[in-house]
Amino acid sequence: MSEHRPDPHPSDHLLVYITTSDEAEALRLGRALVERRLAACANVVPAIRSVYWWEGRLVEDGEALLFLKTRAAVLEELVEAVRELHSYSVPAVTAFSVVGGNPAYLRWVTEEVVPTEG
Repeated sequence: MSEHRPDPHPSDHLLVYITTSDEAEALRLGRALVERRLAACANVVPAIRSVYWWEGRLVEDGEALLFLKTRAAVLEELVEAVRELHSYSVPAVTAFSVVGGNPAYLRWVTEEVVPTEG
């Protein structure tokens, strides 16, 4: 008989969007954050074009995109880790609440992301 575990509440889960300088940086960050158990999964989109204001001028740059599947319980720690590891002085880190999804997948995310004790 299989053990019954309650389905995780989707609002406990986040999709985190991070831009990086290039694919190598996105992979390095993604690997480090998954290894630290701050994300269950990292997806890298190797090439995006970004247009933004920075230090008083309009910039158009090539970047890479990193998506992380994680939990709200580790968001603060995850943001701090990104700030520590990222090459940008002000890395773009934005978290979006998950409003639904495959309960088995959300349960997997819950099991793989391990908040720091204490």
